[in-house]
This record gives sequence, C-alpha cells and structure tokens, in this order.
Amino acid sequence: MACVRVPLDEQQVTEAGPLGKERTLPALHPDRTEQRCFVPYKPPPEDSTPAEVEEFLEHAKFITEDLEWLLALPHDKFWCQVVFDESLQRCLDSYLHHAPRGLDLAAVPSSPAVADMQRSVHRAVFLTFLRMATHKESKENFFTPAVFGEIIYENFLFDIPKILDLCVLFGKGNGQLLHKMIENIFTQQPSYYSDLDETVPTVLHVFDTILEKCGLQCEGATAMEPMRLNAHKQPTELVDILLYLCDSTTTIHAFLDIFPAACSSFQSRGFLSRLTSFYETMVPDLEKAVRKRNFDDKSLQEDLWKRLSHSCRKMVETSHLLLHHTCLQPILERDETRTSYLLQGVESAWDGAGRRRPESRTQDPTLGIHSAGQGGGAACSVSGAELESLLSCIRDLLPDLGEGFLLACLHEYNYNSELVINNILEDRLAPSLDQLDRAMPRPVKEELPTVLNSRSNVFDDDEFDVFRRDQVDMSRIWKGRRQGEDAREMLNDKQHVEQQRARYQAYQTVVDEVDLEPGEAAAAYGPDDYEDEYDDTYDMNQVGANDLDGDSLLSRRPFTVPQVLRKGNRAEVEEEGDEEEEEPLQFVQDPAVLRERAEARRAAMQQRKGFRPERQSNVTGRPKGQGQTLETFLDRRKKEANKSRVANHNRRSMADSKRNKGMIPS
Repeated sequence: MACVRVPLDEQQVTEAGPLGKERTLPALHPDRTEQRCFVPYKPPPEDSTPAEVEEFLEHAKFITEDLEWLLALPHDKFWCQVVFDESLQRCLDSYLHHAPRGLDLAAVPSSPAVADMQRSVHRAVFLTFLRMATHKESKENFFTPAVFGEIIYENFLFDIPKILDLCVLFGKGNGQLLHKMIENIFTQQPSYYSDLDETVPTVLHVFDTILEKCGLQCEGATAMEPMRLNAHKQPTELVDILLYLCDSTTTIHAFLDIFPAACSSFQSRGFLSRLTSFYETMVPDLEKAVRKRNFDDKSLQEDLWKRLSHSCRKMVETSHLLLHHTCLQPILERDETRTSYLLQGVESAWDGAGRRRPESRTQDPTLGIHSAGQGGGAACSVSGAELESLLSCIRDLLPDLGEGFLLACLHEYNYNSELVINNILEDRLAPSLDQLDRAMPRPVKEELPTVLNSRSNVFDDDEFDVFRRDQVDMSRIWKGRRQGEDAREMLNDKQHVEQQRARYQAYQTVVDEVDLEPGEAAAAYGPDDYEDEYDDTYDMNQVGANDLDGDSLLSRRPFTVPQVLRKGNRAEVEEEGDEEEEEPLQFVQDPAVLRERAEARRAAMQQRKGFRPERQSNVTGRPKGQGQTLETFLDRRKKEANKSRVANHNRRSMADSKRNKGMIPS
C-alpha cells in the first residue's frame, strides 16, 4: 500500500515538552522555532578604513552563516523559523532596503574581501527568498496551495514593495527564476493582484512628487526654468532628485520586465500616458540643470549625467514593454490579418520616409530567456570550477538531491542552473531524468595509474629502485671504475671472517683431560665416569663365578641352535611349513582395504542423511556438429571456473604453506 503524502499544514508531530512530557503539536507551531537571533544588514562602508571594513566583514559573516544554517534546515523547521522568527524578517527586510543597487556609488566595494563577502550575503538572501516562494519542494515536502498563499500573505512574507526590490536586486542573471517565483506567488494568492492595483497610484505619485520638487506642473506645463533647480541652490537637492528618479524608473522597469503580467494593471491606470507626459516635462529641464550648474567636483556631474541618461533609457524601455504586452502581443496572438496589416503599415511608413528598415528585434523577453537556456546545444561546456559552482547553487536550494542526479540534469539542460531548478520544482523533467534515482551519488572518477606505477621492470623493488624507495645506500653507488680497489685488495679483505667469528665462538673445543694441581678438587670440572670404550655387557651378570651345577645357564638364556647348524633339520622345517602356513604379521594395513571401509562408512552416513550423490561430470559431450546438452554446457563452465583449484595451479601457495611450517629452510 502506497504511503499517503500529507501536506505540511496538515501534519502533526509528537515531541517532548518543556517538562519532558510528550505532546502533539502542529508541524507549524511557534514552540518548534529555534532560538536564533538574525542581525540586520549594514551596507559596505564607503570609507576603506580598516576598522569599518573589519566591522562589515564580521557583521556580514554572521548573516551568511545564519542564512546558510536556515537553508540547511528540513522543510518543517525551515517554515517554522520563517513564519515565527521576527528577527529573520527584519534581517531580510534590511537587506532589501540597504543593499547597494547597480549604479550606487557604494556599489563598488573597497577591497576584494568586502566584494566576496557582499556576494556571499547576496546569494544567501536570494536563495532564502526563493525557498520561501516555493510551496512544493519535493513529493514529500509541500504545502496545500491555498494554505501556502494564506501563510505568505497574512504573515507579510511577501508584499509588492518587497517584490519590486527583489526584481531590481536579483533580476540580472536570475530573470527566469524570479519570473517563476513571482508567478507562483501571484498564482497561489490572487490578492496580490489587488495590492498591485493599489500600488500603481503610489508609483504615479512618485512622478508628481519629483515634479513638485522641481517646481513644475504635472500635465500641460510650459517649458520653463525649474524654480528649485536654479544656480543659486545647492546641488544636494538636485542629487537627491536624480537618485530618486533613477531608483524609481529602474525598479519599475525591472519588475515589468521580469513579470510582464503586471503590465495590464499599470496600463489600466493610465500609467503609459502619465509616463510619457512626465518624460516630456521633466527630462529637458533636468538636462539643462545638470549641464548649466557649476560643480566643484566634476566626477559628481558625470555621475549625475549618467544617472539621468540611465533613467531616460529605462523610461523608454518601460513604455516599450507596456506597448508590447498590452497592445501588440494580444494582436499577434489572436488576429493574423490585423498583424499583417500593421506590419505593412509600418514598412510603408519607413519606405515613405526614405529610411532603412530596422531588423525585427522585438520579442517576448521570456521567450528570449527560454531560447538562451535551450539554445546552447550540446557544445556547451563548463570548467570544473564552474560546474562545482552550479552544483553548489542548486544543492543550497535542493539539498536532498544527489550530485549524480544534478549532473545528469545539468548535462540535459546545457548547464543552465535556472532551468534545472525550475523544471525540478515544477516536476517537468525529461522522461530520461524522471526515471533516475534523485539521490544518485556522484560517480567516482577513476584516476588513471601513473606511468611509474604501471611500468614493469626486472629491477622493481630492488635496493636501487628510487621510484619506490625513499632512501638508497649511496655508498654502493659510484660512477665509472671504483678508485683504490683491485683484485688483490678484494681477496685480502677478510671482513666476512670477522663477521662469522661470533657465530663459531659458540662451538668451543672440548677438553678431554685436565691436569689437576695438588689439592685441587676434581668435582670442580664435573668429571664424567662414563667410558664410551668400555664394554659393560657382563657387569651385572657374573658369568662363571656363581654358576650352579646343571643347566642353570639355560634357565637364564634358552639355548638356541644356530641356523648354520640346522642343515639336517631343514626338511623337517619345510614339511612343517607345508602343513601349517602361518599368516605373516601385518604391521601396516592394506590401503585398499582401508579405502573400501571408509567408502562403506561414507555411503552409510549419506544414506542416513538422505544425501544425493553428485552427478558425474561429463565435459566431453557429443561429437562436434551435433549440439551439446545443457548438462554438458554447465559441466564445462564449472570446470573452466574451478580449474585453478586442482593440478599444479596452486603450487606456489602450497610451497608458501610448507615454507611457513618450517619444512623448507628459508
């Protein structure tokens, strides 16, 4: 029976309470939150003083370590921390508010260490928001879509200002991931569309505020010198206006570029007409003010002009996005006749003006991103460091997946990490990848043996093999003929005799006779009374001295007739032998008899145990051309597999066994 997968919002967990008693709680509960304080973010220091740099590095390191700890938590613990930990939300909000944008003066770090740490914090914050916007991480870890939308909306995990900041901070290089992320937020919680409709008037109020600061009317204003931008004012106010304008236009363009579905909300509020009117009213006066004002610092004037040019370009691109997605795209998708009519009208207008027709570059930004991800072809290749970076980026977001599975996904999608993450989260992998084990480890790369290890030589492992020995006796190595040595000196060298002297000292000469001095005890030398040449045969039996009369000698030793003197009795002995043949004494039993007895005992034992005798092997089989039976085929394979166990194939191992037992002198 398949295991029923329960969403996180319906799960219950049993764990020990404060007093040690077990209790059952919902998976999302404040008591399951870990006690951890996330520090707010501070931007990199503008001054490169060592103290400020060290303070920033230490502060950013705390944030990076805390966010990496958060990303490593399991699904339920992660969401408990996100929903109920207020310090985490303050940390993320502080980064969105204070993180340097692309054109900020402080965007260029003062040192490589600060730049690396800023990138680490930037990456950790993005991965945190990306996981917060994902309602289904895997088949086991997921939310009910409606409950997920309610959680992120009621707990203010995402709102329209946060989404705008996410687009402007992380849109470069992560457009497709951000598009899927924001689309999922708006899909699971449609209330964000209502919030977006209410946000558009606030954005329009930004333009009115800038016009008011410059002393210009909103619409229908005549061209005049801005009252508050004359030469008598300090440049601080002009700098603030341009920074405000640059940040606003960049943020709006980034949001509409990444999430084109919001263009309809902006267009329904008349945003395009207000934007064009603002551009015509504001931009010329700002250009005059920047050009005519005398700046003490020329670099400041260049930076303001660059920001103004950037703002103008973003306003034009925003207008193009609104026209494309609200006017042209619906026509291109629904009515081909109207589309061809408009294209012919545009071409005739270019021809009538006598100008060259530009090449068609208008396309859906999302399609462009998609084609960029798909169009790499199999020729796309990355270096080892880049591949490790891609794997690290994906595993930070999806830690449960194995590196082998991720490598297969990257290879399938031309090493596009955004496309891999997107397809994994949406469960839209290719069939070849869907059949793989998602916990598949990374294949072990077999290292080729070095030339020195694979070489074979008769001098391997000898005393002069410098490839396998760290120390070599250099006294035995010389170049050319050895000086001061000839045949006579070699023969006169008796060093080996001295080396053997200690061995032969143990075999001292035995002294047979010792002359004793007068008064010296012989026991001190341990004399031996045994005489090896003495015949002690008759020492115990005194022959003849105490003999009795008669045949007393025969009682001690029976008389035996020598065989030489038995010639006369040979016939009688032969006749007695013919009559009675005595069975010879068998000191060793017949091996054949012993084998028969052992075989009989073995057969009886096997019969009692019900043992089935092994079938006799038949490897000869039938003649060639008549086919072989299955038994013959199995017997031949068994013989081939086990032939090394018999005959002389194991003679080396048996010789080693005998040598280890001391049977062969080493």
